Amino acid sequence: MMGQKLLIVDDQYGIRILLNEVFQKEGYQTFQAANGYQALDIVEKHSPDLVLLDMKIPGMDGIEILKRLKAINKDIQVIIMTAYGELDMIQESKDLGAITHFAKPFDIDEIRDAVRENMPQSTEN
Repeated sequence: MMGQKLLIVDDQYGIRILLNEVFQKEGYQTFQAANGYQALDIVEKHSPDLVLLDMKIPGMDGIEILKRLKAINKDIQVIIMTAYGELDMIQESKDLGAITHFAKPFDIDEIRDAVRENMPQSTEN
């Protein structure tokens, strides 16, 4: 059976590697993107079930990425990660359909639990 698919979008290499390792151990099929263009490409090709999306990404920012992700797949689950009290961004992203958010530096166990709780259950025929 195929693992559920998780996309990690963060311009910081270290964070991507950390999250990738954590979630591969959990049995997810993981994808990584350093920017919005890579993220959208992965969503179109691989249809991940859930996206961990950093808001502070150079170029196309998190809000724009979120809008475009939802345009490709309105049911995609998105958890956002923010740097500092970016409350306006948090509110806007929730209005756009993000399910929850984490402030950095985040607690890895909390993020793991949130992914587990929000990952759509496999309904593959």
